[in-house]
Amino acid sequence: MPQPGVRAPATARDDAGMADKDDLGHAGEDRAARYFSDLGYTILARNWRCRAGEIDLVVADARTVVVVEVKTRRGVDFGHPFEAIDARKRARLWRLAAAWAAEHREAVQGRRLRIDAIGLTGPLPATAALEHLVDVEVP
Repeated sequence: MPQPGVRAPATARDDAGMADKDDLGHAGEDRAARYFSDLGYTILARNWRCRAGEIDLVVADARTVVVVEVKTRRGVDFGHPFEAIDARKRARLWRLAAAWAAEHREAVQGRRLRIDAIGLTGPLPATAALEHLVDVEVP
């Protein structure tokens, strides 16, 4: 019987596929973090988790705290990265942003809170086309 919190073993193929997808996602998040750093933002959090889910990245400048959703795709066979951010996902991101802000009041005080999305499309995140969607609307 599996222990709570311990994932049952999967086939080698499943593990390799998931690890590959996770590696791609983490590499995309690394690229997004560098992008925001290059723009002068400070990285406040990476992969912040709470009961409601996970935020990929939280960055800030003097006036704004930005919750960032990063979507990385090798190609567009499964659609553009931003297509994965539907109304349900946007609502979830706003709930997560509110939870992060409630837990980090000092970081948000006097600043605007917004949600951005980074879409990366290409075989390698380091050289993939990067698109920045500023201020994802509330559904």
